[in-house]
Order: sequence, then structure tokens, then C-alpha cells
Amino acid sequence: MYNFDKIVNRRQTNSIKYDREKAQDTRIIPMWVADMDFETLPEVKQVLIKRAEHGIFGYAAPTDSYYQSVIHWLGTRHDFHVEKDWIIPTPGIVTALKLAVRAYTKPSDNVMIMKPVYYPFDASIQLNGRTVIECPLSFNGKQYICDFDVFEQQIVQNNVKMFILCHPHNPIGRVWSRNELYQIGMICKKHHVYVVSDEIHMDFVYGDNQHIAFYNVDQSFKDFTIICTSPSKTFNLAALQTSNIIIANEDMRKKFVDEKIASGISDPNIFGLEACIAAYTYGAKWVDELLVYLQGNIDYMKTFFAEHLPEIKVIDPQGLYLVWVDMRSLGMNNQELEDFMLKKAHLWLDEGYIFGTGGDGFERFNVACPRSVLKQALEQLESAIKEIKVTVRA
Repeated sequence: MYNFDKIVNRRQTNSIKYDREKAQDTRIIPMWVADMDFETLPEVKQVLIKRAEHGIFGYAAPTDSYYQSVIHWLGTRHDFHVEKDWIIPTPGIVTALKLAVRAYTKPSDNVMIMKPVYYPFDASIQLNGRTVIECPLSFNGKQYICDFDVFEQQIVQNNVKMFILCHPHNPIGRVWSRNELYQIGMICKKHHVYVVSDEIHMDFVYGDNQHIAFYNVDQSFKDFTIICTSPSKTFNLAALQTSNIIIANEDMRKKFVDEKIASGISDPNIFGLEACIAAYTYGAKWVDELLVYLQGNIDYMKTFFAEHLPEIKVIDPQGLYLVWVDMRSLGMNNQELEDFMLKKAHLWLDEGYIFGTGGDGFERFNVACPRSVLKQALEQLESAIKEIKVTVRA
């Protein structure tokens, strides 16, 4: 049994989650960036210590052990069978998104995303001189769905060249079904649209939901899609800068590698490679227990709001350890809500509006923390909301 209740002091450890200016007030609980507060599995720590003790950190290259660990994990956890030649390591998935934008589109081309969505998607497109086209998701009060008529209209009307799929979808917690993925893929295939499928959260899926790798939906999708994977979210290894980009199509793979070389990205992080191998080799039981713990945190959060703050609506996540919460009942605009969370509730969250269309009035909570921390955060929020209710009545 692994101990996910353990409190680890992360302040003054060069953590962007805890050591940035907003978190200098120790009353503030950071629950914003997708970075877990759990120690990674022991085997990862052990292999990093062993590598550090070697004492020489020269240029490194991926070994066969690295490729086989990726193949093993994807195959055993997701029935996703990949070949060694398909795997290209990059320093991160956001890096890979930018490389893909440059490799498969030209300046001023249109690239589509479904909002609200992970905000670096916008930056990856715009910073490279391309134009963002939005396909807003429809919200029925409980869940988000894609209107495929709108999806196709946006592609046709805007001559879209690429679509970036968030799968599972951050921040709303949707795990796309096989039928939804099939419709997305077939529309993109019909209109010759490249697909970049960001599957970094693939290991966080709950209940009867199942993550289906985009290639597994239809074999023809390999001809126009790249899939982005990484151990960084699953095992909390983001600072080790290692992601595994899967590209089956030889021409697409060459274009991506050429762009990677042109951008000056070459040798991978030796510690990241070692951590990836250890995580994918020894981490299955750790992840199984982590998912149970995270589901417990999600259930605790849902029960807390239902019993103490029923006007606040939790969008029940099918995946992720990030929970999308509808705070519109508080009647605050975006700036007021952000100030309230930070200055009154002493919570540092990712504000809904930064995820674009459909995000106003929502907050994203990172619940990958010890339950005692989650409990304290929710109690702080409850006290702050009760205080403003008293003030209003007065």
C-alpha cells in the first residue's frame, strides 16, 4: 500500500506551484497547475539516485529499454500497440504541439480547438503565426458534448488545416467515447485535416469510462494523426522534461523530426529517460492505488458541496485529477471571482476564463493532494462564502 495521505512540504523547492508570488502567503493552498502533491513511486526515486551517483551527465540518447517501456505501458494499460520507430521523445507535450503546428501548417493557416480547453493550445497556435478557430463545446448543465455539425461547419467555413484534440479533455474532465472519436476522425479525414491528439491524461479515467487511443478507433486515422503521451502527469515527473510522441505515418514522422532538429531540440534529459523507464516498468500497482485515492477525493468533494454548498455545482469528471466547478451562482464576474478565491478563500485555482469560451464563472480544482489538504481547502471556501452571505444580508 502506498501512502497518498503523506504531507510533503514543497515550499522553497523551486516549485512553480508553491514558490511563485501568489503562494507567498502560507494561508494560500495552491490547487492550480496540474502537478500532484504526491511523491512518485519509490522505484523512480531509486533509479534517479543511482544515476546521480554515477556523477557524469554527458549527452544521452534513448536506449532500447526506453522504447520498450513505452511500448509495454501503452500496450498493457491501453491496448495501444505501437512500434519502436513510431516513438519520438520530446521535452514535453506543449513543445510537441508547437513542433506539430510548424511541421504540418503554414503561417496564417487556421488551426481548430474545442473550448473551453487547456490554454497553451491557443499559445502554441498563435505564437507560431497561425490562427485559432474555435469549436465551442455545448454544456447541458451537467456535461459537455461536441456538436458535430458545428465541428464540420467550422472546418469547412474556415479551411481548417489542423485540429488539436484534448483527450481526455482538460479542464472539463470528458473522456471521449469511441463513437465521438470516430465522428471527429472521419470529419477530419474527409476534409484532409491533420489531428494532434493530446493524450497526456490517458491514465486518469474513472468508473466505466475507458480511454481509447485515437489510432485504435480506426486504423486509417494513423495516416493523418500524431498522438502525444508522457509519464509526466501520471507519475508527477513534469520537471524531468520527457514525453513520447507517437507518429505512425512515415511522412508525418519525417516532417516532425525535421522540425524538431531545426528547432534545436536534440538530446533528451537523461534523468527523464531513466524515470520514464522505471515508471512504466514498475508503476502499474502505484497507479491503480492512485486512481482509487483520487476517486475518493473526487467523491469527497462532490459530497462536501452537496451537503455544505449545494449552489456550487461540480461537473462530475470522467477523467483527470482536475475538477471543473460551476461557481456562477455566486454572481461574480471573472475578476471578482479570482480575487475572492485568492484573497478571501485563500485558494489559488486556475480560473475558468483562461480556458476560453465557456469558462466564465468556473474554477478548476487540482484534487491530486492529500485528503486533509482537500478538506482544509473546501472548509476555507465554505467559510469565505458564508462570510459574503452574511455581509449581503447585513
